[in-house]
Amino acid sequence: MKFIIQRVNKASVCVENKIVGAINKGYVVFVGISSTDTPEIADKMISKLLKLRIFEDENGKTNLDIKSTNGELLIISQFTLYADCRKGNRPSFTNAGSPELANELYEYIICKCQEEIEHVNHGIFGAHMLVSLENNGPFTIVLDSDEIIK
Repeated sequence: MKFIIQRVNKASVCVENKIVGAINKGYVVFVGISSTDTPEIADKMISKLLKLRIFEDENGKTNLDIKSTNGELLIISQFTLYADCRKGNRPSFTNAGSPELANELYEYIICKCQEEIEHVNHGIFGAHMLVSLENNGPFTIVLDSDEIIK
């Protein structure tokens, strides 16, 4: 499982010219699901996501997590995080989870985050989405379950 986390001032996602999700200060989280991912892996990734201290405190140091700042989440499914570009010029996506598995875990991640964070929005699984964001920093973190869960 991979999370690309961008600290933002604001963000939104549109499907068919309609905003389906929007947030203010918080994280946009692009979620990639592999064929070997499980709810247990998702739990560990969510825990790490919510405990990241990448918001500034009163001294300008990155000491605060998303909960302590009342931050918001915009969660976007993105199977292309599992692109394999080693051969040729056309990426292969064979390492991405099946649509059924990926959608199930994507919905699981959204529900688990909603248990912890008051304002959680998301895109629509499998839809063509237009994502707009104002990255604050810029500040982008990559979480990969292969590196976090040993």
